[in-house]
Amino acid sequence: MLKRIASTESSDEAQKSTGSQTLVRGLDVLEAVAAGAATLSEIASRLDLTKSTAHRLASALVERGYLTATPRAGYGLGPKLLQLGHAALEQLDLVQAARPHLEALAEATEDTVHLGVIDGNQALYVDKVAGQRRINISSRVGERQPLSSTGLGKALMLDAGSRYWAERLQAEQPQADAAAFLARMTRYAEAGRAFDLEENEDRIRCVAAPVRDASGRVVAAISVSSAAQYMDDARMEALSATVRGAADAIGRELGWSPA
Repeated sequence: MLKRIASTESSDEAQKSTGSQTLVRGLDVLEAVAAGAATLSEIASRLDLTKSTAHRLASALVERGYLTATPRAGYGLGPKLLQLGHAALEQLDLVQAARPHLEALAEATEDTVHLGVIDGNQALYVDKVAGQRRINISSRVGERQPLSSTGLGKALMLDAGSRYWAERLQAEQPQADAAAFLARMTRYAEAGRAFDLEENEDRIRCVAAPVRDASGRVVAAISVSSAAQYMDDARMEALSATVRGAADAIGRELGWSPA
């Protein structure tokens, strides 16, 4: 009797293991097709599978709507993935996803950290984590600020291009030097981050970086703000990689990938 029970348990474990391997292989097939493998030969070669195994897995995915199959085009991603992706986006809360990273950044820098999004043609602050220094940063959640004078705003429009940059500067700071501003924005875009050099609030400087979603689009930005005495040029440059890293980590929570 004991031998029979042990044999049954071993069989159950083997089935579970086989099922897990099949699931992983199915996911591998999905990723291979997403990466451009369209034919059975390409899928089998990329995943080191036999054609019969690749066909079995792909057929199951087609049946469930995760893949499509056409005679000449081969395999492609199916409508079920679009449904799941849309559901995932609806369930995802930007502030909730970003919060742990904002708190870690505030603790590491001892400075105030903001999260913002574009609302119309303004930067909307949607979260704030206060720093440990005795500095009053007047920003508040729900507040809107100009794009062209805040580090957060500049980071939000890094991908928008020179025409939009010029439009926002003309609307928000008509007396500013447009050529100098556009040159700075070009450098910021190349560096993947932006600065506020006391342009929005006296004696307050900040380093900001964009947050991207699964499509690579800028959907938010974060900033680290502090008094100018703690934010000399050298520290702002040194903080750039840290702020970009935190923004990228939030982006990965949203499905973004550097690739």
